[in-house]
Amino acid sequence: MYHKEKSIQIKNSASALYNNLGVLRIAPRRLTYFTVVHANVVNMVSASWDGLNYSHRQLQSKEPNVATSTSLITQAAFCALPSRDLLVVTSQKGIQMYESDGSIMVYWHALDTPETTTAQAVFARGISAVCESYICVGLSTGAILVFDVPSKGSNITLSDVMEGHKESITDMASECCGGEVCIADLVSADDGGNLCVWQSGEEFKLLNHIPGFDISCSSVKLWKGTVVAGYGTGQIRLYEAVTGILHAEVNAHARWIYSLDIAPFSGLVSCINRIHFLSLLLSAAEDSLVRVWHLTMTPESHSVEIAHLYNECVTDTQICGAKFCDGDGYAFAVTGYDLSEIIRYTQS
Repeated sequence: MYHKEKSIQIKNSASALYNNLGVLRIAPRRLTYFTVVHANVVNMVSASWDGLNYSHRQLQSKEPNVATSTSLITQAAFCALPSRDLLVVTSQKGIQMYESDGSIMVYWHALDTPETTTAQAVFARGISAVCESYICVGLSTGAILVFDVPSKGSNITLSDVMEGHKESITDMASECCGGEVCIADLVSADDGGNLCVWQSGEEFKLLNHIPGFDISCSSVKLWKGTVVAGYGTGQIRLYEAVTGILHAEVNAHARWIYSLDIAPFSGLVSCINRIHFLSLLLSAAEDSLVRVWHLTMTPESHSVEIAHLYNECVTDTQICGAKFCDGDGYAFAVTGYDLSEIIRYTQS
């Protein structure tokens, strides 16, 4: 179904972090941006669609105007809002927001550090764009910061702090409803496997809390009102977001899942006067496997089914990031711990 393309070389190897790959497709310029975190550096590559031209950039996590104050980066992710795209970088010191090409830092938010030494580390992790103008970022305290982002410029403001988790945030995901009113459009996960489902707006509302099993939920997605969650057990669980009803549970991997991604525009089909929404799900784990799954939803019954489609083994590699490169799932990319390359696959 997929075949391996020429890899993209990066300046440094990938750190063993959840969701350690960012992808942004720039259709008007026929470019794709990739980001991979190594220690206190974000390696950024701009690649042409024909695979002939590349440019590299490195971003460091440091306080503005403090040249020597660097810290370990925990995540780098692209946030695509209707009016602009931003690259958000989280670390032990704060949150940085850049223009999508990494050329200009437009905002810096410093984290509150305790005056006395505590056992708990302080960091930010979990990044998601929400609705028209919000970017949400999780903290090690379990809080979630909501930033209001203007259509241009650097006048970004902290508009809300959401409290729903008691453990460190691991990941967040949102779903754009295309102008329709969404009951639930944001989900957050934490180190205890707990999920919180939110409704965005001028005031974000906590709609549902789905309890965990003391096993970290390392990656989470939201699709058609369904939460797709990957766990340290190697399992994938599908929940109805608003009610918390478990649709499916799959023993997807033999080891810790590090990354999930969804290609939302895979299509829809009509069968016996019923419309079925189709999507592709990508999962990647420490067991060196990347797997592609078929998600099917019947809107009338709100039932969701998952079926396995494809395996790819990246031999002797602890996979730490996997992303589709486009909305229809035609291609995907993979990173691995201590690998200085981004491995790409396209449909045959």
